Amino acid sequence: MSDTDDFQSDDWREAGDAVLTALLRRVGESAPRPRLEPTRRVLELLGDPQSAYPVIHITGTNGKTSTSRIAESILRAYGLRTGLMTSPHLVRLNERIMIDGVPISDEALAANWADITPYLQMVDAELIASGDEPLTFFEALTALAFASFADAPVDVAVVEVGMGGEWDSTNVADGQVAVFTPIALDHTTRLGHTVAEIARTKSGIIKPAAAVVSAKQSVEARTEIVRAAELTESTLAHEGDGFDVLASHVAVGGQLITVRGLAGTYTDLFLPLYGTHQAQNAAVAIAAVESFLGAGTQPLVGDLLTEAFATVTSPGRLQLVGIEPTVLVDAAHNPHGALALSDALGEYFDFDEIAVVIGILADKDVPGIVSALAARATRFHVTQSHSERAIPADELADQIADLTSDETTFRFGDLTEALEAAREWAGQAKRRAVVVAGSITLVGEAVAVASASEWMTQ
Repeated sequence: MSDTDDFQSDDWREAGDAVLTALLRRVGESAPRPRLEPTRRVLELLGDPQSAYPVIHITGTNGKTSTSRIAESILRAYGLRTGLMTSPHLVRLNERIMIDGVPISDEALAANWADITPYLQMVDAELIASGDEPLTFFEALTALAFASFADAPVDVAVVEVGMGGEWDSTNVADGQVAVFTPIALDHTTRLGHTVAEIARTKSGIIKPAAAVVSAKQSVEARTEIVRAAELTESTLAHEGDGFDVLASHVAVGGQLITVRGLAGTYTDLFLPLYGTHQAQNAAVAIAAVESFLGAGTQPLVGDLLTEAFATVTSPGRLQLVGIEPTVLVDAAHNPHGALALSDALGEYFDFDEIAVVIGILADKDVPGIVSALAARATRFHVTQSHSERAIPADELADQIADLTSDETTFRFGDLTEALEAAREWAGQAKRRAVVVAGSITLVGEAVAVASASEWMTQ
């Protein structure tokens, strides 16, 4: 049975779901602990699985998951067995730990969880005895991912930072390549109130003599990355200087891009993702893989790169989940991401009117997100996800109405009702569409509703 089949099999489904249930009993991801020692202690007891394979470590504010998935796809095209850790998941936990391009099977997930649980409990006991708090959700998940990759085993792991960098539990691994996607304001209560502070925290993933690859950054962010690279005697390739997107043209189902990499120029690559920001993510991923495979001196094989790009997906990022009418979902949950979504809608689609189904979490910049989307939105269908951090629909609707207008703001206590109303409205005229955005949890729930309702086959 393939990994894909096993992931979907009912035989192990209950055991796979039980892993998430166990993790949810721990302190959640919205309250990470700025510490590395507990994760390091678990992995030490497990024999340091994170040292069994090389790691490409990816941080940033937006674009981390897409960049991670593109880099993993290129490595897999080269015949390497890959591990990929991303977060959060949209529908099921398995999505966060991928082996060779597919979510880890429920059987493997459950087996690896059973293997590490005694060691998690041992460290929990040590932490409690010392007056500290037990391992968090993300700390335990990180240990599970690294152990799963070693069990597979993988040839290389692409690991996305959960939050920040320096004290993120994934930073127990020593990344040979440290990658930075665009850095902007987000999670300010945890990471700092300026771009410089946030970049300083994120630059903590740079290890001695690493290869550092960075997207275009503000002056403040770039200064921090340069400083960290110099202190660790690492090399640094920055978009615009070391590599760049030379061209991007709209194509059916995505775009054709030309990228100047560190070691070669790659022309007319078909990327089945929408948005100039995705072209930039692809350029960063190419530079990261060039750094990993040949220290930035050997061009990638064109046919393998073409093959890798053809199979790239980025769930929850301008993903089509419904037709007749068109329904798109995008995990834009901060102003930078919302602006990228707005620009992509204008450049890659020709909709006359758009209903934006929106839900936002309490620690996010509502005015920044809404103002970016208002340029494309004909109306806002305001709702909330099941996250305990979701802003109540009525409270969010009041804010959006103040930012836009009462006439274009509609309130729904339930996501399904908001979606159905938006689809009914969109179906009443040609060139209307529905876009779901504002929260990753909302997008995940929308993907599940669309799948269950078979919106892609109507």
